[in-house]
Amino acid sequence: MPDHIVVTDEESIRIIKLRRPEKKNALTQGMYDAMRHAIDTAQNNPDIRCMVFTGGAGVFTAGNDLEDFQKAGAGQPRPISAVKFMYSLVQNTKPIVAAVDGIAIGIGTTMMFHCDYVVASTAASFSTPFIHLGLVPEGASSLLAPMTMGYQRAFSMLLMGRPVSAEDAERAGFVNDVVAPGHAEVEALKVARDICALPAEALATSRKLLRPPSEELLRRIDQESHLFGERLSSPEAVAAFAAFFARK
Repeated sequence: MPDHIVVTDEESIRIIKLRRPEKKNALTQGMYDAMRHAIDTAQNNPDIRCMVFTGGAGVFTAGNDLEDFQKAGAGQPRPISAVKFMYSLVQNTKPIVAAVDGIAIGIGTTMMFHCDYVVASTAASFSTPFIHLGLVPEGASSLLAPMTMGYQRAFSMLLMGRPVSAEDAERAGFVNDVVAPGHAEVEALKVARDICALPAEALATSRKLLRPPSEELLRRIDQESHLFGERLSSPEAVAAFAAFFARK
C-alpha cells in the first residue's frame, strides 16, 4: 500500500506522487495516511521549502476508491483518514504546487483549492460528482470554490457535477498555467524551484495573509463531514452507490 504513494525529496522540494495507475490513482485510506504523513513531516523540516503533488503522466486521481471507502466507513460517519488528510492540507505551512495531467475527480479537484499553484495540461479535467452520489462537497470546497471562482461557476461544478477543462479552470481562477500533455510535472517542478528561491520567512508570513484563517476552514470541513456522514446512509446515496457497483 505505501508504494501507491511515492515521496522523494529533491533539494528543497518534497515530491508526493500518486502511483496506482491500474486504478487511475483512486485513493485508499492507506494512501490518505501516506500523503498526510508526507505533509506533516515536512512542517518542521527547514530543508523542505515547497511540496509538489503529482499523479504522473496521464492522470491525477479518479477520487476515492469506493470499495475501500465503503469498507473503511462501516460503523462510522465517514472514513477518518480522508478527514485527517484534509486537516493536514489546511494546517500545512509550506507552499504546495499541483501537477495535473489527466482526470482530477472528487478529492482530486478539492485538493486544488488548497494548493498555492496549479499547473494543468490540456488533458486535465476537473469534476466533483458528489451530488450524483447523493453526497455533499468535502474538504472546505463549499467555502473555497465559490470564494475562488464565484458562486455560479461553483454551483455548476460542485452541485451539477459538470466537468471543467484546464482552460476553463484557468479562467475560473484555480489553475495558474496550462501546458501541453506530459509537461505538467516538469513545469510544476520549475515553479517549485522558483518558490524555493524566495525569502522563506517573508513568503510564509505573506502566504498566511493571503489564505483564509485555518480555523474557518477546519470548521467548514467539520460541518461538511457531519453532513457527508448523514448523507452516506440516505436513500439517495445508498441507491447511487448500489448503481455504481452494479455497473462494475
